[in-house]
Amino acid sequence: MFKLGLIINPLAGVGGSVALKGSDGEDTARTALALGAEPKAGIRTLQALDVLKGLDIDLITYPAEMGEAVARQAGFTPQVIGSIQSGATSANDTIQAAQDLVNYGVDLVLFAGGDGTARNICAAIAEEVPVLGIPAGVKIHSGVYAVTPKAAGEIIAMLVKGELVTLGDQEVRDIDEVAFREGRVRAKYYGDLLVPQEHRYLQQVKNGGKESEALVLDDIAADIIERMEPDTYYVMGSGSTVAAVMEQLGLPNTLLGVDLIKDNQLVAADCTAAQLLDLTEGEPCQVVITLIGGQGHIIGRGNQQLSPALLMRLGKQNIHVIATKTKLKALEGRPLIVDSGDPELNHQLSGVIPVITGYHDSVLYRVADY
Repeated sequence: MFKLGLIINPLAGVGGSVALKGSDGEDTARTALALGAEPKAGIRTLQALDVLKGLDIDLITYPAEMGEAVARQAGFTPQVIGSIQSGATSANDTIQAAQDLVNYGVDLVLFAGGDGTARNICAAIAEEVPVLGIPAGVKIHSGVYAVTPKAAGEIIAMLVKGELVTLGDQEVRDIDEVAFREGRVRAKYYGDLLVPQEHRYLQQVKNGGKESEALVLDDIAADIIERMEPDTYYVMGSGSTVAAVMEQLGLPNTLLGVDLIKDNQLVAADCTAAQLLDLTEGEPCQVVITLIGGQGHIIGRGNQQLSPALLMRLGKQNIHVIATKTKLKALEGRPLIVDSGDPELNHQLSGVIPVITGYHDSVLYRVADY
């Protein structure tokens, strides 16, 4: 049987919906939970494991919320190793779990988390065995993650069925969360992990650097501003492309957060998911977002404040995607990706959507339903 090791960082991504920009550190996680954030790593792991039902897999995992509970919920009878203090897990538990799974002799370690979790895995086992990440964090710059939880399951299924899947090194990168919360991105390389590389399903390392096409950004901003309707709320997503719109409006902008404007005035800055739902309840509202450079994600990476409840309420017609053609060409034909955590919403947003690429200039681009 294929021996699959499973590790869940139960607090991964918990800071996203409450605008904390990350979940690293016990204090940050506690703050996020106190603000009403709900852990999602378990739910996202279920989406991956659902693909693996009925396959010849021996699943080995850690107790309780670090894997056992979700594995049983998914219909597996896991072998449980190690021990934890439930409700008080830490990075040290992730490191110990990874080492124990390698010592047990697993064929691959499947883990749910963000860049901090990938760093822990890398520190623990380096390239001793293949690994694959289920994206559950706020910030995901590393190339060790599948594009969605379901895609992670698809890659594992290919391995279990004996299909040819290339193994190769992928970078582990993480950023300084303190600087990130202040609007500065400082990504650092921490090493490589050995990852199964099925390119339809594997996330690319996030592109860094600043957008240099200033004139194009001005044109995109002018187009969006011309489209804006009176008495309508606009949820302005994160990233430098959306920041160009805010700059042209003369409004302060949360580069790595989500702002709310109406009638060319700032209503609320750096909003949480709950704030957006409350402030726009019963009001006309639209969303302006861009894609993650090099990866193609438009929902689910750094903008978890855009909750499935909000996006379902607004509908696909009220979501505007903006990007330069250079940014789209860098995807080399790969689709845009929606990874909201809600399969129904992902499906509704899939297909072909217009992407505004200049003033009165747009292209149709594919959104994948992984």
